This record gives sequence, structure tokens and C-alpha cells, in this order.
Amino acid sequence: MKPTQALAACTLALFAVGCGSTRYKNAQDEETLNVDWGSTDLQTFSQHMVDSLLESPQLSYLSNPAKGDDQRIVAVMGGVSNETREHISTAGITDSVRASLLQSGKFRFVAGDPGQDEVGKQVRFQQGTGRVDPNLAKAFGRQLGAEVVMYGALRDITKKTGRSFESLGTKKKDVYYQFVLNCVNVETGEIIWSNEEEIRKTQVVGLFGSG
Repeated sequence: MKPTQALAACTLALFAVGCGSTRYKNAQDEETLNVDWGSTDLQTFSQHMVDSLLESPQLSYLSNPAKGDDQRIVAVMGGVSNETREHISTAGITDSVRASLLQSGKFRFVAGDPGQDEVGKQVRFQQGTGRVDPNLAKAFGRQLGAEVVMYGALRDITKKTGRSFESLGTKKKDVYYQFVLNCVNVETGEIIWSNEEEIRKTQVVGLFGSG
């Protein structure tokens, strides 16, 4: 091969390596790029919590003849505090849990924050701007009262080992995630359901790898 041909071949190879590609994948596929918080963790935690809630016998105590035929539990979703070292939007967890519980047909949800702010703005608009038919305008004081509030916390513990002769130049990172969710009876303040889910992830980086 001539020098010019060799140079062209090397240039083409480098160009091919440098080019990226994008494609769609199944959103439910396991995500294992690294040990950082990811989509699989969110899906796993959310689904396990929903399954546990729906199977919980404690929630049957909220049945009340005064509710009539609609015995769905009226709930409000509180926050999940992020107590990890990562910048994680825990709203993704609460949104997923709430959506699945709504779809189960066993829960009704009233707006929490920031939903109440939006509701308040809309009621004030209907009542105070003169743009809405007074006979159709909604008023404060008729919202459903939540029977339970859900809240929780996400925590992590991270351990690292650096490269050494004994590890043949590799380094290791281990992350443990703990997610706790509680369901509290608003009237009595009693925690009527609580669950803990755990995930442990390990990443090994080779001699020439980074991360």
C-alpha cells in the first residue's frame, strides 16, 4: 500500500470512530451505562412500590359506607427528598407512582404542590376577570379532602477503590440506593403503609478506562 493510501485509510478509520450514531430503543430495556441513577432504577423502584401498595391489606381499612359506591382512596402525593450525592429529580419517581396508582382504578389523587398553585390561579381567573359565565365559574371550598398523603426519601451509600497492583490496575465503584415511601392517614396521622426498596450497582473500570 502506498503511503498516501495508508494515510487515507487511517484518516477514514479515525473519522469512522469519531462519528456518532443515534437510534431508538425500548424504554423498558435495562440501562447499565454506569452506576449513576438511571431509568431502570426509577422504573424498578416505582413499580415495586406500586405493587406493594395495591397488595396492602391496610388500605382496605379506608373503606367507608359514607363514600357510597366510589370506594377509591383519595390521596395526595407529597415529595420524595433526595438525600443522595447525585442531582436527581425525584419528581420522576412520584409522577410514575401516581400515574400507575391512578391507572389501577383504586386511587383518586388531589393536586399537591405545584398543582394547587395552578388550581388557585384558575379559580381566581374564573371568579375575578369577568370573562367566565358566573353560572359556570368554579369556586374555592369544594375540593376533595385527601384521606392519605404519600412521601418518602431516596438515599445512597457510595464506596470506591482506586487502581492498585493487587487489582491489576482496575478500579471499582459500588453504589447502594435505598428508597423508602410512606402512606399516612391524614385524619389520624398514622403511618398505615411503608415500604423499603434497595438496589446495589457495581462498576469496574479497566486499566485504560475512565470513570
